[in-house]
Amino acid sequence: MPINITMPALSPTMEEGNLAKWLVKEGDHVAPGDVIAEIETDKATMEVEAVDEGTVAKLVVPAGTEGVKVNAVIAILAGEGEDAGAAAKSDGGAAPKAEAPKADPAKAEAPKEAPKPAAAPAKAEPAPVANGHAGGERVFASPLARRIAKDAGVDVKGLSGSGPHGRVVKADVEAAIASGGAKAAPAAKAPAGAPAGAPAPAPKPMSDDQVLKLFAEGSYELVPHDNMRKTIARRLVEAKSTIPHFYLTLDCELDALLALRTQLNAAAPMRKTEKGEVPAYKLSVNDMVIKAMAMALMAVPDANASWTENAMVKHKHADVGVAVSIPGGLITPIIRHADEKTLSVISNEMKDLASRARGRKLKPEEYQGGTTAVSNLGMFGVKDFAAVINPPHATILAVGAGEERAIVKKGEIKIATIMSVTLSTDHRAVDGALGAELLGAFKRMIENPMGMLV
Repeated sequence: MPINITMPALSPTMEEGNLAKWLVKEGDHVAPGDVIAEIETDKATMEVEAVDEGTVAKLVVPAGTEGVKVNAVIAILAGEGEDAGAAAKSDGGAAPKAEAPKADPAKAEAPKEAPKPAAAPAKAEPAPVANGHAGGERVFASPLARRIAKDAGVDVKGLSGSGPHGRVVKADVEAAIASGGAKAAPAAKAPAGAPAGAPAPAPKPMSDDQVLKLFAEGSYELVPHDNMRKTIARRLVEAKSTIPHFYLTLDCELDALLALRTQLNAAAPMRKTEKGEVPAYKLSVNDMVIKAMAMALMAVPDANASWTENAMVKHKHADVGVAVSIPGGLITPIIRHADEKTLSVISNEMKDLASRARGRKLKPEEYQGGTTAVSNLGMFGVKDFAAVINPPHATILAVGAGEERAIVKKGEIKIATIMSVTLSTDHRAVDGALGAELLGAFKRMIENPMGMLV
């Protein structure tokens, strides 16, 4: 009987993917292990191998199709001795079908609305005001118009706006005051059934249509979100909505670390490659930051944790994710057991991961999980910043640029290379004192770098 090939789940969290390319065509014979297609997930492009032997009877999902659900039938194989033509007529069973790409990129993320019955009578709705906003929606008005309306007790929601895109301006408010004005709207009430004193529901974000109405037609172009950008947006909103971020910043002196780095790079043995002899390794400051963060977590094991509702997850090793910028977003490949690896191993592994990340060739296990993360914008000249925690981590270290600053030592002004770092912590798992202890351990490693060699 026909054999269904379905969209595989290439990671535990994958729900859909893009079928980027078919590497076989109808009529081709495939065997287990043959690469038959390339699938794009939110962060990588993965090769899909056949698990059965047979002849490709039908490619159900065309190459380039986006949003193919996991377990949807993407191709049909005819088994040995089976007629490929008959197999091709199979409907693939009851597997879910791929979703067609959305035609309007401006509404790519808008929730689908249920179709309204054609015979349903239209509901009577309040007539919209000239600025295009019915009751409950956001009203566009200039700050001056709002202030004058507030002082006069006029509700701008009841005014017709004569400004650009229906914006309420000063003249509209003054005209309303002169004619008696619209009374101020009563305070928003809590939903029916809510306990007394309950706050009004939070305002909804502006819709795509409302945003686009703010810009002149023809003054912009729409670039649809790809899967990576959607995933980044969803996870950042999740992180900032559910994790109580707490921030700690301190300065680290880099002079000893920079001197040691120079010595270690000068001592690197040479190895032969296709491009000639090259050093076996070339350490960067970021490589040493990764090692220092890993060792700091092992020195302060209570901070090497993840929060869950029922228990604290205490990690036995320091798996350090490192933010890497790639076209269209960023990805965080992970240095596993960084606390046990030498600086040269970390350096070479990081170069390999970063190179494959930019080509979207990482495997899910190479960027999922981890116990902490490092985000280094110092190479772009950024002095200091605060990073957003990447669940399920409880910490992330934001690393700024090393720069020469005047400091005071024993009453004397001296010049030192200083790097500012900010630790973002999940206050549920790592509170202020524990975070300060972790950051202090990191500072000691950075300022006494020989400790990373033993």
